[in-house]
Amino acid sequence: MENEDAKRPHRERESLVAERTRIVNRMKGCLARLGIRTFKPTLQRARDLLPTLRTPEGTPQPPNALAEMRRDLARLRLVEDQVREIEADRLERLNQAPDEKSHVMVRLLAQIIGVGIETADMLVREVLSRNLRDRRAVARHAGLTGAPDESGSKRREKGLARAGNARVRRGMIQLAWRFLMFQKESALVQWYRARTTDGRRGTRKSLIVAMARKLLIELWRFVTTGQAPAGVEMRSA
Repeated sequence: MENEDAKRPHRERESLVAERTRIVNRMKGCLARLGIRTFKPTLQRARDLLPTLRTPEGTPQPPNALAEMRRDLARLRLVEDQVREIEADRLERLNQAPDEKSHVMVRLLAQIIGVGIETADMLVREVLSRNLRDRRAVARHAGLTGAPDESGSKRREKGLARAGNARVRRGMIQLAWRFLMFQKESALVQWYRARTTDGRRGTRKSLIVAMARKLLIELWRFVTTGQAPAGVEMRSA
């Protein structure tokens, strides 16, 4: 029960971030119908700027549309406050019990440039703190292994098995793309670059999944044995 409860903060934050995106997109869609495309709902002064917006013809916004967007802004501020509250509570827990095993893992992962506290916390709670047997079990848990279709001597890959933790799978693929920006000298990025020199989109998409699988195994090895991935840059202590 404790392990499941520890997953609630980052899962709630994930749903809140998705709700924030929905609210922003809904507001932008409403304004686009009025011909207004430059307004950013996430600005601190958004509530004050909203009534001053004008259509391309110079007319003010319709009253019902304006009232709806004011309510959307209020919901957006509430969601943002709740996200900040979750993030502050997490940092407080990390500081209160720095020697707890899962907290040590989170801090260790967060030392890697490109890995934030949120990603580190999600990976530790969802997969890395589990007692997994070997690297194959780690990849299977995240659903980053293949799904071969075998019939006699024929063997055809049908793509990802998708039988594992979808949250970890999405997070690792996003982290793999970030690694291409922040860890350009790492062995994994060099491996990816060497195999995608043709620039084909299909090759890059399939190999980013393979890189995500390799990266997850390297991170699992890092938090269990202390062996850092080859060539990875770390933040200064």
